[in-house]
Amino acid sequence: MASPMELSCWGGDWGLPSVHPESLVVMAYAKFAGAPLKLNVVDNMWTSPRGVVIPVLTSENTSVTQPTKILNFLRKKKYNADYDLSAKEGADTLAYIALLEEKLLPAVLHTFWVDADNYCTVTRPWFASRIPFPLNLYLPGKMSREALNRILVTKGEPPLYSLNDVEAQIYKDAKECLNLLSNRLGTSQFFFGNTPTTLDAFVFGFLAPLYKVRFPKVQLQEHLKQLSNLCRFCDDILGGYFTYNITDG
Repeated sequence: MASPMELSCWGGDWGLPSVHPESLVVMAYAKFAGAPLKLNVVDNMWTSPRGVVIPVLTSENTSVTQPTKILNFLRKKKYNADYDLSAKEGADTLAYIALLEEKLLPAVLHTFWVDADNYCTVTRPWFASRIPFPLNLYLPGKMSREALNRILVTKGEPPLYSLNDVEAQIYKDAKECLNLLSNRLGTSQFFFGNTPTTLDAFVFGFLAPLYKVRFPKVQLQEHLKQLSNLCRFCDDILGGYFTYNITDG
């Protein structure tokens, strides 16, 4: 009998199975594809801050990180949520994921890890409370710096060198991306009809934390909440696939 596949991921709160976007992407895809994953929540189980990337999928002697690589690994194991997609829909999926990572992810990272009010009152206390001493004293700061570097790699090109220069552009791009997603989804249940696919997993993973986590600074959250079909999309996936995790709204 094959060894079970195990996913190491950050835990949940605010009614989410995980507050971490990339962990949520993998968790949602596994649910959509029927992949049996044993979840290992890293809260209070962190052993090495160096070189550890969450989420991590472990199967036998293989460890895979990064959502795209993990999803490809699951497909090779015959857990494929995109089985019924046409070639055009497959190409559209790749294009939309690239758009999400370029236009929306920087704003999600900024909201969680770079905005001072959100980081000091929500993000840092939440992660620090789930990381054992003494790592909790510096690991959240390391994660914040990594998020800032990731934003600047994406956005910090001439003439936009500093975060102050790029912040307005980050949120402008993110709002345009949310509007595009809302128009694309329309009144459909999922992005390609009645069955969730890889694109739904990525959109859910990026949107759900933005939608549910209670931040003091909520400019992007307020914009998302005006797009009722995207909020309904998140609620439907939470209610349909993660009901046992939901403790509050």
